[in-house]
Amino acid sequence: MTDFPRDPETSVTTLANGVRVLVLPLPHVATVCVSVFVRTGSRYESRRLNGISHVVEHMAFKGTHERDCQQINLDAERLGAEVNAHTDKDHTAYHMRGMARDADRLLQMLGDIVQHSTFPEAELEREREVILHEVAEDEDDVLSTAFKLFDKTCYGTHPLAQAVIGTRANIRRFTRAELMDYVQRQYTGANVVVGVAGPVDPEAILAQAQAVFGALPPGAENSVPAPAYIGGLASRRQPGCSQTHLVLGFPIPTLREPDHPAGVVAATLFGEGMSSPLLDQLRERRGLVYYAACSADLTDLSGQFVVEASTTPERLDECVTELARLLAAHAGHVAPVDLERARNQFAVRSLSGQEQPFRRLEESAQDLFVHGRVRPRAELLAGVLDVTAAQVREVFERMLGRPAAVALAGKLGKGAVDRVGESLAACRG
Repeated sequence: MTDFPRDPETSVTTLANGVRVLVLPLPHVATVCVSVFVRTGSRYESRRLNGISHVVEHMAFKGTHERDCQQINLDAERLGAEVNAHTDKDHTAYHMRGMARDADRLLQMLGDIVQHSTFPEAELEREREVILHEVAEDEDDVLSTAFKLFDKTCYGTHPLAQAVIGTRANIRRFTRAELMDYVQRQYTGANVVVGVAGPVDPEAILAQAQAVFGALPPGAENSVPAPAYIGGLASRRQPGCSQTHLVLGFPIPTLREPDHPAGVVAATLFGEGMSSPLLDQLRERRGLVYYAACSADLTDLSGQFVVEASTTPERLDECVTELARLLAAHAGHVAPVDLERARNQFAVRSLSGQEQPFRRLEESAQDLFVHGRVRPRAELLAGVLDVTAAQVREVFERMLGRPAAVALAGKLGKGAVDRVGESLAACRG
């Protein structure tokens, strides 16, 4: 195993309160990206609080001790800055992008939003309705429904299976006091990474980050026990839908396990690109689907090999039978050309991501949360480019030794769920 040094292109400094300041000097770009990442999300929520991380993210922009919602928006836009935020299962992120000369000001504004939001009652009542509209839109998305069912078949009642957006009942019930208490417990120095990418001086950014975030309480790292994988089948009919949406998966190694690159290569090999077996066989040769994809969804707690496909109810059985055949075939043989394609596809995708400042910041922050360091690009590539055909076959063998997690949503024919279960049981031998 190669002993890789720290990433020479990245500056990481930990403040006394645990906040990590991540700087990516990019002298060739003209703008600066500033982000604050917080290790909190739906997997850290109780059932009663499911959705609160997402509500906090929305409400963070609705007023601070010194600025109301309108002033927050104007302060950013008068600088021409783009503002965005998102919540995921394992983190919440706040972003601004603007001119490099305004890096200090952008840091100050994000610091104000993240640390000093007051969650005004009137704004909370208005934003509830906005989020409930978002819930309605999410419920109308059949593929989103399938993925939510899929997570529950994987992990049951574990918080990792909870939807990021939360439940209608919770969204209607959350109080200002609950939001403030949640932020006080979750938004602490041990769980925050401040990231800046652009034509900046790391020392100047560090000094500014210290001034803005140095008083954040240290706290302790947010944590949750790893889930036990379950597997099984779940389905939901959705009126007005003419297609059947399938999400199928198996457990693979997590980011903390040294053999996780093999799972990434297996998913890329199986279903990334039009020449992949999944697309070539199901779409190009058989016309069973219009859309299909395969991915490896990895966190420090979980690893999912995920296949998604959309087909007609009449062709679902044939689609699943072919999927099962392909999975079993790859447990026995991996073509050299497919392995070469998968490794190179990952390399190009990884390098392309490194060229996008926000994505690079997010991946680096995730590295800090999971590994405690930013992995150099050479290490990331080597882990995948060194994967062998035997390792990929072993991934498929191990997957087929576990029960599949399967979710079906949309238009479902009579007995469809039972037949899908039978087809997948047959592929396990």
